[in-house]
Amino acid sequence: MIFKKLLVGLLIFSSTFSSQALATTQPIQVKVFIAAMFEIGANSGDKAGEFQHWYQRYFTDSLAIIVKGAHKPVYCNKNGVCGGVLGMGKVASSASMQAILLNPKFDFSHSYFILSGVGGTPPSKGTIGDVTWGSWLIDYDLGHRWAPEESKQDTPAFMPRKGYESIRRYQLNPLLLNWSLALTKEIKLKDSVAAQAYRMRYPQKEARRLPKVFAGTHMTGDTFFHGPGLSKEAQFITELYGADDYVATEMEATAITQVISRSVGTQRILSLRGSVNFDQGNPNETTLEHLDPAPGETAGGFAETVENIVLVGAKVTDHIVKNWPVWKLEVPAL
Repeated sequence: MIFKKLLVGLLIFSSTFSSQALATTQPIQVKVFIAAMFEIGANSGDKAGEFQHWYQRYFTDSLAIIVKGAHKPVYCNKNGVCGGVLGMGKVASSASMQAILLNPKFDFSHSYFILSGVGGTPPSKGTIGDVTWGSWLIDYDLGHRWAPEESKQDTPAFMPRKGYESIRRYQLNPLLLNWSLALTKEIKLKDSVAAQAYRMRYPQKEARRLPKVFAGTHMTGDTFFHGPGLSKEAQFITELYGADDYVATEMEATAITQVISRSVGTQRILSLRGSVNFDQGNPNETTLEHLDPAPGETAGGFAETVENIVLVGAKVTDHIVKNWPVWKLEVPAL
């Protein structure tokens, strides 16, 4: 009888202690969340993909937080910077973002989001090694398309589909974008001899210059579109939607933004892309040759570009964290 009472008492104490422990466990207050899309291998010690340099800068002392439904673990440092690899493409990345946003371990009520990765660029607007902030995000896939030969000559084979008006494009917060440009536009970006040589294959002035930081429309497409015709179509869509010039092709940003918008809105989202290829071949190669280059014919500068992305993105991240009492409330006046 005494043993039974003792056992019941221990169970009650254990239950009460567990409840109190759970009640006092506070979710992580996320100040900046860094969303990368892929990593080539490990988070350090090998060839870097989109996340490795972020990891090495912010998360080497952080534990991996497993989130059910997310592609990879989330890492958080003591200063409120969190990040992880979401997966490539609209479905993988948005599913991961949704799982992370809904997980009770995190509090995203005041968070800023940096959607970070590599992409392509039209040679008339950018070059290898560039880092661009997205002013607008446009979904390349939402609409009607048909074979070009079924249109009138020189008429785009695309038209918007009704019903997608609220999710086919997003204008990111202009004030936050201007802050990002002000903080980063003078950063000297890394470059390589290989990238410099590759640029000379293109006649466009913009393609041949040194890399820089600037802003423009990021085009999201699960279709890895290439060639001058589809590049022209992408620019046509940006003009059709009243956006800025198309400067980067990528595969995730509008989908992730749609997910974030349902939970906390879009006013604290930044899209950051480094250009690692041109969206079309040079005048001496076909589109298929550009898509499947021979050994030694690929664009140089990948290693430098993934470093450039973090050089630029970390400047904004650090500024927000350092001045958190102001930034927590709102994006301050510039």
